[in-house]
Amino acid sequence: MLASWTQDDFTAGGVRLHYYRTGHGDKRPLVLVHGFSDSGLCWSRTAHDLEADYDVIMPDMRGHGLSARMRPGDDVDMAADLAGLIRGLGLKRPIVGGHSMGAAVSYQTGLRFPELASALLLEDPPWWMGRPVPPPGRSDEHPMSDWGKSLAGKTLAELLAQYREEQPHWSDELVRSMAESKKQLDQAIVDTLVDKLNSEGSGWLTTIQDITQPVLLLTANPELGGIVTPEVQAKVRELNPRVTIVNVPDVGHLIRYDNYAAFMDALRAFLAQIPS
Repeated sequence: MLASWTQDDFTAGGVRLHYYRTGHGDKRPLVLVHGFSDSGLCWSRTAHDLEADYDVIMPDMRGHGLSARMRPGDDVDMAADLAGLIRGLGLKRPIVGGHSMGAAVSYQTGLRFPELASALLLEDPPWWMGRPVPPPGRSDEHPMSDWGKSLAGKTLAELLAQYREEQPHWSDELVRSMAESKKQLDQAIVDTLVDKLNSEGSGWLTTIQDITQPVLLLTANPELGGIVTPEVQAKVRELNPRVTIVNVPDVGHLIRYDNYAAFMDALRAFLAQIPS
């Protein structure tokens, strides 16, 4: 985190969200939402490159980073959490975007609170074509849930070493932010989020035509781990031809981590087309 950036907490609807911010309200706001098990600082490189033109806000979502932990009986609604943060910070029609879980949160925010978001960036959202929904609470049916729970048994040093070995092209800053975020993940929220992402994974099919904001959908290669398939892309085009779809064919789910140049080229081109 740069010394010129700020960080703070904001509580909306009883949920405390920690956030990082590059500006002070004097530039167009851009809200970037991290994926499952990540944190706001995982957007640092993008924020570095866009802060000259945008006031970039990077929240830690509930159960992640330095934000509130899940309490017994909580109904986790991250889109409502994000809407509360946008309103609470007085952000005027920000561009809202995210990766994976964060893309799902951004999409729901744009859908349910259309007055808040001027445009949407969706980096490989968890969208499927009628994917079967496993019974709630069956973590053995969810490899992602088992993986999330396994993080509790790893030390920060082990995670740093693992990322450096598996992702030798990643910067030290990205490796550290990714490893630290894994140790900050609230284990109590893992099954809840995985069940929600799986159960809502085909909901876009009945709502994408209702989205009126400009949308950039960034997709990857399913053979390398990308979620959004060519079939899903074709259906999106059919249901809402206003959506801009950019496929990055040489990477998997972590698009901006593995081909940052392609990600930023697509993002900058999209941002340049959004009316001020």
